[in-house]
Amino acid sequence: MTTTATDTGESGAQPRFAEAMRVLGLDDVLTRTRRFPEATRTAAEAAAAIGCELSQICKSLVFAADGVPVLVLMDGASRVDVERVREELGAGKVTRADAGVVRETTGYAIGGVPPFGHRTRTRVLADRSLLAHDVVWAAAGTPYTVFPIEPKALVAHAGAAVVDVREQPA
Repeated sequence: MTTTATDTGESGAQPRFAEAMRVLGLDDVLTRTRRFPEATRTAAEAAAAIGCELSQICKSLVFAADGVPVLVLMDGASRVDVERVREELGAGKVTRADAGVVRETTGYAIGGVPPFGHRTRTRVLADRSLLAHDVVWAAAGTPYTVFPIEPKALVAHAGAAVVDVREQPA
């Protein structure tokens, strides 16, 4: 079943995230934000709702590197290799952050975490796989909203370092 975006007259983006977009000068991107009646909290749900490839979804995942939150931007078709993240950061231990740490760090719930506009400034890693597309889609602060952005602009606005941290096929 194909889902269509609702026309709310507003962007549908979470208000704090919408303000961050305006501050970054991304008003044109904000106007292309889409809100869906069903959740787009997983990459598969988002790709199905949008009608794009799974790899065109940008997942915003929070990890803890030696207890310090770090955001990893990963394409929707791939998984993060935590050992590669650990090596990239020179950390002793990297683990997936729990829901409380995600909300405390970003200000957003899992399933709606955008790539920027967070409550606190964190280190950001963007996997190189995102650059393979002309446009990627990311959460706009809620589990029902997404926005399109060029990968290079995504990396720049997120202040991300481009790295290779996805799991490699066995």
